[in-house]
Amino acid sequence: MNLASNAKTRTISTWYVDPADEDAMTEAHAPIWRHLIGLLPERDLTTKNVLDFGCNQGGFLRHLYALRPFRKALGVDIATASVEKAESLKGAVPVHYDTDTRLRGWDEQFDVAFTHEVIYLIEDIQRHASDLWRVLKPCGVYYAVTGCHTDNPLWPEWRSLIAGRTNTTVQDRSITDYARAFVDAGFQVSARKLAFDGFVPYQPDGWSPNFAQTLDYYTQTKVVFRLVKP
Repeated sequence: MNLASNAKTRTISTWYVDPADEDAMTEAHAPIWRHLIGLLPERDLTTKNVLDFGCNQGGFLRHLYALRPFRKALGVDIATASVEKAESLKGAVPVHYDTDTRLRGWDEQFDVAFTHEVIYLIEDIQRHASDLWRVLKPCGVYYAVTGCHTDNPLWPEWRSLIAGRTNTTVQDRSITDYARAFVDAGFQVSARKLAFDGFVPYQPDGWSPNFAQTLDYYTQTKVVFRLVKP
């Protein structure tokens, strides 16, 4: 089945209007991914099936496999060119890439799922929560990470930047809105601050030229939801 042509699956070419920004995202996110992986209580993934929702060019799964090898993985994203790049870069990592973000045909297949800075772009968060519940095995865990929420003091400015620089549609939700959506889907919901403890580079042309705000974002604002399917 050609998933890209399925009327129920919206696709774009790349997340960013400028494809160069797409390539730079992997390098920018890499330290955050490594920090996130270090927080996981699931130390041994060698027998586990993993899902990366919003995989972009596949960088997170390559980092995860290098640090905590998994049995196999699926990466899904609506950005067709990014998925093609992920496929070309995967090397020996046992991962399949696709554009069907409804995850049809993957019921109860995954032990652990991840998404990084994607849920704020999902129009129907209730449907997404139900889809993730469906594809996780019993006792499966979904880690959803975002700093893009209405509790972020930078959100009004960032919302305009994201809308202007990307091919996506931005949604406005609070941390509590996300928690309620996942509770309604049946998940046991807990969360923590990402509390990134590495050095954050100063980028005068980045999302926040105010460096103090940037530091607060990575240490205080960015949230990791841990969502467990009983």
